[in-house]
Amino acid sequence: MAQGQIIDAYPWSEAYRVSGTDAVLTPALVIYPEIVRSNIDATLKLLGGDAQRWRPHVKTSKLAFTMRLLVERGVVSFKCATTLELVTACQAGAQDVLVAYPVMGANAERVKVIAAEFPRVRVSALVEHESQIERWKGSRVGLFLDINPGMDRTGIEQSRGGEIVALVSAIAASGLEFRGLHYYDGQYGKLEEPQRTTAAHEGYRRLLEIVSEVERSGTHVPEVITAGTPTFPCSLSFPLFREASFIHRISPGTIVYCDATSLMQLPAGYGFRPAALVLARVVSRPRAGIITCDAGHKSVSVDAGVPSCVVLGHPELTPLSPSEEHLPIAVDAAAASPAVGEALFLLPRHVCPTVNNFDWALFVRNREIESVEKVSARGREAPLLQAAIHPLR
Repeated sequence: MAQGQIIDAYPWSEAYRVSGTDAVLTPALVIYPEIVRSNIDATLKLLGGDAQRWRPHVKTSKLAFTMRLLVERGVVSFKCATTLELVTACQAGAQDVLVAYPVMGANAERVKVIAAEFPRVRVSALVEHESQIERWKGSRVGLFLDINPGMDRTGIEQSRGGEIVALVSAIAASGLEFRGLHYYDGQYGKLEEPQRTTAAHEGYRRLLEIVSEVERSGTHVPEVITAGTPTFPCSLSFPLFREASFIHRISPGTIVYCDATSLMQLPAGYGFRPAALVLARVVSRPRAGIITCDAGHKSVSVDAGVPSCVVLGHPELTPLSPSEEHLPIAVDAAAASPAVGEALFLLPRHVCPTVNNFDWALFVRNREIESVEKVSARGREAPLLQAAIHPLR
């Protein structure tokens, strides 16, 4: 299977067994904290033990519990996309949070309020146009310039060096702090190696040209953020980042839990393992060769495509296109079908939105359900600004 797709199968391990599933309402999100810790440690090992080089995106972590695990390991700088993620990270002990999303209107006002409520946390935002700078004046929010590396989602094109320098100057002229460049090169995730690394490194060379142009104008670039999960190995292998005058941080978030896509993209030797699964039950056998479980797209996200997941320990089962609460699964002709009522453990293709589908998570250690934890940053805050500041009861 080509890179950018998903693993074909994942073997069963007793580390994933859960006792007492008869008492569990399915579908249920199951998180294994010891494997989360192992994934964090595996990342830190790749970073030479330097936790300051990692700014994980908490769109994956979502739980205050998991964010606290990162903080305990010395990871205190984060990225987020929503104001609820920002609040949760601040409450979990973060020291530095970048809202890595172009927030507008009331969303920007809410970020300023949160920054004022947590004065010990260094809160930053992204800008890509001079009109966005004005809304941050008078606040303690610092600004990163968002560079478009070719993903064409947000940011200013990296070929527009003159405009980038002018924007950096405008930030300083406004009395705000310029904190660096944000560069998310997620478009390379579908490339196979070594093409992925070759393309990413070419982009990084252009990025360093931007840094040089900004610094020749008289402004130091304090920090450069690159790479989500698919390209963080590319960032680690780019030698010029290690010699740079700025702080270079990578920002993968998915690797905290891992999923069927990241396990395909990353070398097995890194030691990452799935730390978040969906426990489901077979609810029907509508015909020969088909079973259905209770984990449709309201549980296991299908945004990354079909199949939406891999069934642990069952290479003979292939998830088909889900509906809201139903996930049909094809059974190989030569294999026996799981019985109605049997528990299945699903490894999501895309774990980030899957975690966001659940209000609660079961934390399992040594096969036992240790606790039930709230998915703290699931969804969003109340949509009216005053209601977000003073939550509705």
